[in-house]
Amino acid sequence: MSAPIKISRKREALGVRSERRVKEILVVARQVFSEHGYEKSTTLEIARRMDVSEATVFSYFDSKRDLCMQVIKVWYDEISAELEREVPLVVGARPQLHFIVRKHLVTLIHDGTGMCKLVLSEGRSADDEFAGLIADLKRRYTAPLRNVLSAAQRSGEVRPDIPLPLMRDMVYGAMEHVLWDWMVNRNKPDIDITAAQLTDMLWTSFAPISPELRNLAQFRAEVAGALRRLDSSAAQGMSVIG
Repeated sequence: MSAPIKISRKREALGVRSERRVKEILVVARQVFSEHGYEKSTTLEIARRMDVSEATVFSYFDSKRDLCMQVIKVWYDEISAELEREVPLVVGARPQLHFIVRKHLVTLIHDGTGMCKLVLSEGRSADDEFAGLIADLKRRYTAPLRNVLSAAQRSGEVRPDIPLPLMRDMVYGAMEHVLWDWMVNRNKPDIDITAAQLTDMLWTSFAPISPELRNLAQFRAEVAGALRRLDSSAAQGMSVIG
């Protein structure tokens, strides 16, 4: 689970009666931040869309940064909870990998490209609290994948010599390139085809090497080594003759 974000003193003081208003502000704020990014978004626009005063927004949140952090946390909590609930219902490590890949593409391409841009940009922010929050939220979000791959290593379905963090980075790194191509170049992929292709590519990389292929690779390495030694001996012979 991600570390809880620090609740502003204003929200803490207002109590349960204001939760509906808080949720309304977060919904509209997500729309604004998704459309414009953090820097170009204003609490004034959020207030105008809600037909309330800007002071009303600041009665629930200490600052625009506080509001943005809450928006990101709620979004991550939603998509993380979905994975935590749904991945265990899928049978088999490879189908689970495919489910996670496809779910990620659906979430970010269909539902949340604006939020993804926001997270990618603010995750690199010089603000340590903001960057730290996003790092914590990502750990929770990627935990289902790590659990799948860890179990697959124990069962022998996945190579034990590849570190889990590296496999995680391969999965999400590959999808990030697909996502950026959509966001920057507007090359929208076919999600089903792309998810299947990525799963095939990744699973092939993660699957154990068969004994036959391992023996063939060892044989090729031995032959290459022998040829290098022959070339070296021949070169030395030519040097002596010369």
